[in-house]
Amino acid sequence: MTDPDLPVFPQLGAEDREALADLARRQQAGLRMRGRIVLACAEQLTNTEVAQQLGVAPATVAKWRERYLRRGVAGLHDAPRSGRPRSTGRQEAEARVAAVLEQARAGAPVPSTRSLSDTLGLSQSTIARIWREQQAMLPDPPDVRPGGPRREPGGEAARTVAAPVPGPPRIPRQLLSDHVYTLLRDWIVGGRLAPGQRLVESEIARDFGTSQAPPREAIKRLAYEGLVISQPHRGTYVARVSERQAQDVRDIRVMFEEYAARRVAGGLDAEHTRLLTEDVTRLRRAAAEDDIGAFRDADMSFHRHVCEAARNAALIRLWRMIESSLWDLHVLGDPRYAGSWGAMAEHHAELLDVLRSGDPDVAGPMFADHAAGEAARYLPDTAGPAAAPGR
Repeated sequence: MTDPDLPVFPQLGAEDREALADLARRQQAGLRMRGRIVLACAEQLTNTEVAQQLGVAPATVAKWRERYLRRGVAGLHDAPRSGRPRSTGRQEAEARVAAVLEQARAGAPVPSTRSLSDTLGLSQSTIARIWREQQAMLPDPPDVRPGGPRREPGGEAARTVAAPVPGPPRIPRQLLSDHVYTLLRDWIVGGRLAPGQRLVESEIARDFGTSQAPPREAIKRLAYEGLVISQPHRGTYVARVSERQAQDVRDIRVMFEEYAARRVAGGLDAEHTRLLTEDVTRLRRAAAEDDIGAFRDADMSFHRHVCEAARNAALIRLWRMIESSLWDLHVLGDPRYAGSWGAMAEHHAELLDVLRSGDPDVAGPMFADHAAGEAARYLPDTAGPAAAPGR
């Protein structure tokens, strides 16, 4: 449906559509919403219809519609702010301080907080706080102070250690944000944190004995993976998935995937072969690195490319409409999957092989089973009995 007062929205080129789809999957809520707004506008919906579909104000839709029409995808990004350049990220600062502490244990000189502040672009007080937090996590914390000699733990204040004491190698420790992320994720997946439960940064920081920065970074990663949802002015909550809604979307996905696989089998062109091969490579790398957010991104990209390879404009348009639901309802790439992510990556390689094989009667049912969450029958026993992440 179109609005007579609105100009017809131009058809999106492949490059713009891919860039907008990338925005629609971003961790930052603002960029994600802008990408979804423009993709909805490209379906010739009115501002009111887009606003109702995405739960935003019509004025917001009008703003980003007009911004895209004037400046393209670049217009959806925030302009650089004036003032001091953006400083080093918290995780990078933690990593740098952790490295300094490791070197100090081996007798290396210890830089001052001022020099670290100048190098990292953070305030001295922030550097000092990160220093205390990182040092406190050491199993046998030495009395290493910024800008001074390394002092032997438990020894006299004036006595320094010229060389490290020999001993067994110590397992590398996690950054604080990694540690908080791992525990929160385990609690969510294990049910200790229930769906709908609110996560408050200050309370998490108090429980872990850190500043609010590590919980904030951890929550960003959990949001990227779809395990928590951040709502402006309302807070962050453990994601609640409606099984009825998920099943409804899953049923639609089964039909889309089986149709696309049957249509593509034996006729996969060189460009989509390349794209799908790259997706499988990304899936394998994400599984090896245990990066669930990256795995879900690559998973979504793989199935989108299969739909695009079918060369049916209506199918591609319908897939775009349900893509956000596939992500939000964990219908594709369920982050709670307890099986082997490596085995699931290899299963996608098998899905690609069956498209190349040229037999629609094999490709169609295999993709349908995968979309229905029944891929476990194709996985090795090491994957375990857990449902496949295509659910």
